[in-house]
Amino acid sequence: MRVFVAGGAGALGRRLVPQLVARGHQVTATSTSTKRFGVLQQLGAEPVVMDGLDPVSVSEAVAKAQPEVIVHQMTAISGKPDLKNFDRWFATTNRLRTEGTDHLLAAAEANGVSHFVAQSYASWNGIRQGGWVKTEEDPLDPTSIGAGAAAIRHLEEVVVKAGGAVLRYGAFYGPGATDDQVELLRKRQFPVVGDGGGHNSWVHLDDAASATVLAVELRAQGVFNIVDDEPAPAREWLPYMAACAGAKPPMRVPVWLARLLAGKTAVTMMTEGRGFSNAKAKREFGWTLRYPSWRQGFKEELA
Repeated sequence: MRVFVAGGAGALGRRLVPQLVARGHQVTATSTSTKRFGVLQQLGAEPVVMDGLDPVSVSEAVAKAQPEVIVHQMTAISGKPDLKNFDRWFATTNRLRTEGTDHLLAAAEANGVSHFVAQSYASWNGIRQGGWVKTEEDPLDPTSIGAGAAAIRHLEEVVVKAGGAVLRYGAFYGPGATDDQVELLRKRQFPVVGDGGGHNSWVHLDDAASATVLAVELRAQGVFNIVDDEPAPAREWLPYMAACAGAKPPMRVPVWLARLLAGKTAVTMMTEGRGFSNAKAKREFGWTLRYPSWRQGFKEELA
């Protein structure tokens, strides 16, 4: 199958491309510059420069590749996390999830691409009502990640309407994915806020990639939570991450102080976040995780 991976040079793309190639697919992978062409070629992809916010660039890249499936993995998340200024930190990613998604869908329609798979997010942003673990039937929280919530809602609505698959990935860990968090932990700048009762869902990059391959091959439709088996509160996973990384236990700070220093989003994540269930993806994809729990994954990846 000819697969077009938009954002193929990103953290997940670099794990996804070789899995697709290993299963016999012909992959075209995009990057915003030629600097990563060598990496993409080593992974087995045909590299192409594409600006996901430029409709002409997107149209030309898709027309040249003539794919059967487009996989939308475009984000612009890099550098030190800035939860206090979340909308500013995620501004370009929000545009890629709105404008970029629209450009890719338009190119797909113009070139007769029969299937579309897109990246969404499901770590701690479930609706803050009821239990701590949410399914695909539960709405995402409309306020938890500022303008990002509206961007995700747009992406999910247009992709599902087009008959595609939305993959709500949990928080990534794996090669390069948690370096910034670990650095903050080692500097003791990543505390547990309040009671740390807010839940997160995690997923290893390789498990996220394997679920994506299945969504491509099965031509999945609808929304799927791509997370591990163990949603957990911050008071459990954060000290464990620190221990696995050889850092001192994280400090604890009261809610009022965290709100002043880190902003509302950090407080919400740590104290009210809702995790997610992966039962639907496991059932419909036959998905088997290499790391069913972040406990095993953190231990192996961060040691």
